[in-house]
Amino acid sequence: MAEHDIDLSQFDFTSAQWDTPIEDLTTLSEEDKKELLMAGVDVLERERSGSFLHMNHGNAHCKSKVPGVEILDIKQALEKYDGLPEYYWQKVDKNKDEYTRATAETLHGGYFIRSEKGAKIKEPVQSCLFIKGEKVGQNVHNIIIAEEDSELHILTGCSVAHGVKEAAHLGISEIYVKKNATLTFTMIHNWGEETSVRPRTAAVVEEGGSFVNNYVLLKRVKDLQSYPMIHLNGTGAVARLNSIIVAPDGSYVDIGGGVHMNAPDTRCEIIARTLTTGGTIVNRGFIGGNDVPARGHLECKGLILGGGVIHAIPELKATVDGVELSHEAAVGKIAQEEIEYLMARGLDEDEATSTIVRGFLNVDIMGLPPELREIVEKTVANTDTDSM
Repeated sequence: MAEHDIDLSQFDFTSAQWDTPIEDLTTLSEEDKKELLMAGVDVLERERSGSFLHMNHGNAHCKSKVPGVEILDIKQALEKYDGLPEYYWQKVDKNKDEYTRATAETLHGGYFIRSEKGAKIKEPVQSCLFIKGEKVGQNVHNIIIAEEDSELHILTGCSVAHGVKEAAHLGISEIYVKKNATLTFTMIHNWGEETSVRPRTAAVVEEGGSFVNNYVLLKRVKDLQSYPMIHLNGTGAVARLNSIIVAPDGSYVDIGGGVHMNAPDTRCEIIARTLTTGGTIVNRGFIGGNDVPARGHLECKGLILGGGVIHAIPELKATVDGVELSHEAAVGKIAQEEIEYLMARGLDEDEATSTIVRGFLNVDIMGLPPELREIVEKTVANTDTDSM
C-alpha cells in the first residue's frame, strides 16, 4: 500500500445505517447544529431553496422549498429516472481507482439536484454529508444538473459530528451545466482530525454555460485528495475555480483542479490560496487549451507560517495555435516589512499577522452569502498563527 492510500478495511462501510428521517433540522442536537453551521448549513433553512442531509449510510432530510428545483436522494433519482443513463458514472470512471470502485459497489446515497429549464433559483440549495460515529466509512454519489437557461446555487458541506476524529469519506460528484445555464457550487469541508477523504469530481459545461466552483478547507484533516476536472465543451463556456486551504500540523492535503477548454471562446480561471501552519499541501492546477480563441489563467499562492510544506504544481498545455494561457505561482512567508508597517500604525505583532493572513485568504473572491462569509472569516481569524 502506498504512503497515502486509505486502508478501507479499517472503516465500517456496512453497519452504520440511518433509517430515521429528520423532518425538522432544528430538532438536531446543539452539537450537531454547530457542526452543520461550520459546514455552511442553516438548520432554520432561512433564504434557502431546499435542503439535503445525508447521515452515515442513509438519507435523513430532503426538501425543496421552491418550484423549479428538484432535490432527491440519489437512490430515489436512479429509480425515478431509470438509472439516469445520461448522467450516472458518465464523467467519472467507476474504475478510476479503488475508491470509485468501492463507491460503485456499495452506494450509501448522495444527492440529486436539478434546476428545471429556464428556472432562476436565486436562493441556494444547501446540503451536508455527515458522519456520526467513529471509524465510519461513507460512500456517496452526487449528481447536479443545471438545465438550459437555468440558474442554480449550491452550498454543500461535509462534516463529522462533534468528537468524531477518525472516519473515511468517498464521494463521487458528476456535474452538468447545460446551454446558457449558471451554476455556483460552494463546498466547505469540516472534517475530523483523523479523517481521510477522497472526492472524485467532474463537470461538463455546455455552450454559453457558466460554472463557479468554490472550495474551503480550514481545519485539520488527516489526508485529503481532490482534483475536480472541468470540461468546457460548448462555445462561450466559462469556468472559475477558487480554493482556500489551511493545513495545520498533521494534515496532508493533495488538492487542485483542472480545466479543459474544448471549444471556441471559452475562458477559465483557477485561483488558489494555500496556507500551512505545519501540514503538507500539494497544490495542483491544470489548464488545457484545445480550441481557439480560448483564454485561461492559473494562480496559486502559498504562505508558510512556522513550518510545513507547500508544493505548487501549475501546468499549462496548449494543443492549437492561438490559445492564451498564463500562470502565477508563489510560495513564501510574510515579509517582516509588512508586519512592521502595520505595527507602526498601532497593531501589535499578533494583530498584524492576523490582518495579513485574513487579507491573503480573501474570501471576497467567492461571492459567498453574508452569513457563510462571516463563518469563514471567523474561522480564518482563529487560524493558529502562533507558530510563526
